[in-house]
Amino acid sequence: MNVLVFGGTTEGRLLAGELLNRGFEVTVSVATPLGAEELSGLPGLELWVGRKDACELERAVKLFDRCIDATHPYAVLASGNIRTACQRAEVPLFRLSRPESLKEGVIEVSSCAQAAEFLEKEEGNILLTTGSKELAAFAGISRERIYARVLPCRESLEVCEALGLPHRNILALQGPFGQKMNEAMMEQYHIRWLVTKDGGAAGGFPQKLAAAQAMGVPVVLVKRPEDSGMTMEELLKEAERWQK
Repeated sequence: MNVLVFGGTTEGRLLAGELLNRGFEVTVSVATPLGAEELSGLPGLELWVGRKDACELERAVKLFDRCIDATHPYAVLASGNIRTACQRAEVPLFRLSRPESLKEGVIEVSSCAQAAEFLEKEEGNILLTTGSKELAAFAGISRERIYARVLPCRESLEVCEALGLPHRNILALQGPFGQKMNEAMMEQYHIRWLVTKDGGAAGGFPQKLAAAQAMGVPVVLVKRPEDSGMTMEELLKEAERWQK
């Protein structure tokens, strides 16, 4: 049985490895070469790299017996496109969900735009860890205040430059990071506010939260979109039924 897994997430990589070990033919579709790097070393895995439009997605999923959406919890658009493609192609789709984190003591907002609106009225440097795609929401804030932690790839750097961020404020690094690393960044750049998403344990959220609390930095958390799906354990049990 052949399975298509969408997403270059940590749990997507783990799931692909488990499925390969259980005898499935596995293809993983990732949006960027950086996502492909994370999947190196899995023997027998086929990789597709690059974003696909609606027609390409529908043609792609028709080639498989099952599809799994293992994209990031905040990748709402990608998940919607995958769901539509599978419905049209009549291919069973399963969602791999990432457990939410404990989030005590944070300021919750519904979107990056709402986070920006809140921070426009505050003072001090801001560490943005919400990804380069969300930077435009913070265009109304002084560029000198914004320190953007983004993936070390050309696309991310181009977004930062288009926004007019000083290059010294672009932190192009690949996480997740430990608590001490997060604390060091907050100290180095005199961070007064942290803006983040709940990326769960796989995304290093607990370490970010612990670092912010240790440094006395308030956390502005963008709430997760509504999501439903299976845990890793549930999905692997489901996969066992596919082979019967």
